[in-house]
Amino acid sequence: MDGTHPLGQSVVDTGGSIPTELNAIANSLPYLFKVLDVKDMLSIQVHPSKDAAEIEFAREEAEGIPLDAPNRSYKDDNHKPELMVALSDFWLLHGFKPTEALINTLTNVTELNELLPVFNELGYAGLYQHVMEMPQAEVNRLLLPLLNNLTDIYKDEASDKSTADYWASKAASTFNTDGNIDRGIFSIYIFNIIQLKKGEAIFQADGVPHAYLEGQNVEIMANSDNVLRGGLTTKHIDVVELMKHVKCEATIPQIITGDVNGEGERTYNTPVPDFTLSVFEMEKGDVASFNPTTTEIVLLTEGVVEADDDDTTIKLQAGTPSAVVFPGATV
Repeated sequence: MDGTHPLGQSVVDTGGSIPTELNAIANSLPYLFKVLDVKDMLSIQVHPSKDAAEIEFAREEAEGIPLDAPNRSYKDDNHKPELMVALSDFWLLHGFKPTEALINTLTNVTELNELLPVFNELGYAGLYQHVMEMPQAEVNRLLLPLLNNLTDIYKDEASDKSTADYWASKAASTFNTDGNIDRGIFSIYIFNIIQLKKGEAIFQADGVPHAYLEGQNVEIMANSDNVLRGGLTTKHIDVVELMKHVKCEATIPQIITGDVNGEGERTYNTPVPDFTLSVFEMEKGDVASFNPTTTEIVLLTEGVVEADDDDTTIKLQAGTPSAVVFPGATV
């Protein structure tokens, strides 16, 4: 991870001193940048809006909850919108299924039939609150027969990864502890399961529940560590705080393919000003120029490239750490 969040700052070795004005830029990055290789499923997460983060962070500060306390929900006063671009086939959960698809799931998965009247009467918010507040004994009662029927299908290479059964089987092998079943498995059935191909992207707005399941990606987000978890984890889950922020509504996933300019730069645009992510596909001898308004982080995935700002040249090769390139650079 690269960024300047107080709980996880990165240090850049430039091979020499950094001018004062550039050092100031580097110390105030508005974004965090990550490269992920997701082998084990990551937790279901929701992030607050900017206004909500400011209010809730101030409240926890006033309550004197230490920043590193396991029950601390808000680590800063910023929002955390996220954009991820797939580096390989990538699987994730993203938002609630549309109404027809969700009703179909609750109707055809026998063990979940009793959740259908809850959804019909109380809608998305009522259904989600119901499964998140359900006593653990009830979680076990509903999900154990389902999981027993699935055995370990995730180990079968012929299994269909587009099905909830596959990911429920895998989640059970990872997150079920002491005879208790992780309630996040409900979400595998009521959220959208998405497959992204290499180069495709998706944006996680505030309130949209999501979880990364498998694959490699690059991820860029606002400079924040505010995460409300909803399962598939051994970490702290605060259902009250989670329900304050989750958007309990039908979600139609919007896959982003990016916009290409004349220099071969593909830009993945988002509705937030905190960051921009671009991809350059270059052949030997190609030159691309850009003039960002803040510090750029360059990640090279193939070949060799030089980054030059007229004063300093940095040579990069695939597999080495990403470099920080200051405004006015050419690659």
